[in-house]
Amino acid sequence: TDVICCVLFMAAIVGYMTIGVLAWLFGDPRHVFFSRNSTGMFCGAGVNINEPNVFYIDILKCDTETNEMATTLKGHQCPTTQVCVKECPSEFWKLPPEAYASDALPKDFFQQKYCDPSLDLVHTTLTVQDILDQELCPYFYTPTLGRCLPSFDPKHVPADFILPGLSTVDDTVKHIKNAMGSLVSGLNSKSVGVRVFEDFATSWYWILIGLLAAMIISVVFMLLMRYWVSLLVWLLIVGVLAVGAYGIYHCYWEYNNYRHSKLTLGDLGFNSKFSVYLQVKETWLAFLVILCLVELVLLLLLKSLGNKISNALALLEESSRAVSYVMSTLAYPLVTFILLVVCVCYWGVTSLFLATSGAPVYRAISLNSSIANCHSITGLENCLPQTFNALAYSTCPTVHCVFFKYDDEGFFQRNAAYLQIFNVLAFLWCVNFIIALGQCTLASTFATFYWAFSKPDNIPPYPLLQAFIWTLRYHVGSMAFGAVILTLFEFPRIFLEYLDHKFRDCQNSCCRFVKMSLKCCFWFLNKFLKFVNRNTYIMIAVYGDSFCVSAKNAYMLLMRNIGRVVILNNVTNMLLFFGKLLVAGSVGILATAFFSGHITLPDATFQAELLHYYWVPIIMVAVGAYLIAQGFFSVYSMCIDTLFLCFLDDLERNNGTTQRPYYMSRSLMRILHQSEN
Repeated sequence: TDVICCVLFMAAIVGYMTIGVLAWLFGDPRHVFFSRNSTGMFCGAGVNINEPNVFYIDILKCDTETNEMATTLKGHQCPTTQVCVKECPSEFWKLPPEAYASDALPKDFFQQKYCDPSLDLVHTTLTVQDILDQELCPYFYTPTLGRCLPSFDPKHVPADFILPGLSTVDDTVKHIKNAMGSLVSGLNSKSVGVRVFEDFATSWYWILIGLLAAMIISVVFMLLMRYWVSLLVWLLIVGVLAVGAYGIYHCYWEYNNYRHSKLTLGDLGFNSKFSVYLQVKETWLAFLVILCLVELVLLLLLKSLGNKISNALALLEESSRAVSYVMSTLAYPLVTFILLVVCVCYWGVTSLFLATSGAPVYRAISLNSSIANCHSITGLENCLPQTFNALAYSTCPTVHCVFFKYDDEGFFQRNAAYLQIFNVLAFLWCVNFIIALGQCTLASTFATFYWAFSKPDNIPPYPLLQAFIWTLRYHVGSMAFGAVILTLFEFPRIFLEYLDHKFRDCQNSCCRFVKMSLKCCFWFLNKFLKFVNRNTYIMIAVYGDSFCVSAKNAYMLLMRNIGRVVILNNVTNMLLFFGKLLVAGSVGILATAFFSGHITLPDATFQAELLHYYWVPIIMVAVGAYLIAQGFFSVYSMCIDTLFLCFLDDLERNNGTTQRPYYMSRSLMRILHQSEN
């Protein structure tokens, strides 16, 4: 079906792979993961594999406000010698006055590890001043963080730490701070990410255990639904109401304790510790009102739905029966997950290689512009380190060929932005296709179950495998058609998010109104298209028609039974959502107690005190548990939708006579008030 879409999709895949190959040829991700020294060599890779850090010989020359050469280079590069070092300095040091004596030996004052590798301090014939003029060794350094960038408390600077040409310690500190500018503050913000990564490295084993527990709970819940679905659902409903009632009681009790307190939220302002807000009565009053409203809405829903819950339970029971006959469907979310991981990894690697495409560009610069004959070196002349001849600039002994930036003038580089857009579009198309493949495969499997007149005798062997093969053999074009429709409407949403990020400072009321209106419209449109596509894939799985024909048939069938659709679809989705919350909530509560230190292990294999942010593993476990539950419950959700659509079609095509008997089960027929002939 939809052969043209199938051909276009295959062509897009071939184009996507071609872009990936070109990106692999032209890109170099080392540009992102490693820093370069002055010669363009990577620090932490190749010959410098044991020297991952970049050390700046004279960090003061990085200041674009005071250094003309740094201004010429537009901040792309610091006009000072940069060397790869194994470890960054951890103390204050400056060249002592006696080093400037004519008989001073460089090896007595400099450290080889912080000097240019081309300089041998033991055998050099250069004087200390010659080394300083050519910037082969530093004349000072300070304690550093991360990539050898100064980081120190001004109060801890030694009283004699005054650099040449400056009069006081304060002037020295000021010049160093100005040279660093926003670079140090940027690294300080990144240090939060470093600490988060450290927390993950400390607790990853226990995070995996939490996710494994979520998977076990989900599987057990699925198995229990096969036999006691009604009991579980009612226990779930009562449990949610009971938790809400206890929350109301607890909030009222806390509010009563702080009722006479004069502290208000206005007095606190912004505070990074959430526990501070729990000492204010207004916080507990807000929680109390919210919980009361939620509890009231749930009670009104239960009262208004009445016997509709019984109808939803009938579908759940039939779905449990279908899943029990084809247990392999519970494992299919793993297939979808693996395919999505492959797709995401390919998109990420391609994006990285596209972003790092371009050969390195080198410029001839003077490391010491104060020398009279070096004023002619403007920093605008390109060069190559392999063929650079410093003797051609004999009048300026400090000239060097240093790395400047990556070339962005080539044909491939000029069109990299368009290739990135195609990369995103192809990625979204592939992701939506993978989701469509899963939905169509499961729909075909459960449709096979429903339309088997005698269950399980008429169910073919390996129905999931057969459905997967049939879907790939006959309906790639239809799935690609539905996937591209979603992609064309998802891309504007992503573009709107990008514009929102770029113009987040825009406070104009009209601008915000238009922005939020467009977001809302695209969100609703996206939800509607997903609903239509889901039911279209079911009709494709049942009848094998093209996408447009199946979409029309599914839409008309649903519209003719809109009352049943709205009630049963919302009720079953609500019940399944409660099940997901049960899995994620139970695992999240245990994770909170464990990672916050309330549950301790006897052998002290894990210490919560070692975590910088204990909420990092808690969030990972809770979100991961919800996604795992979503994967398992999505099988039930697809089964319910398929059986429900088949049931509606069964009602219209058959009348229960011996010539045209119903295919639905007797329990489903009885609960939905259909005649039992």
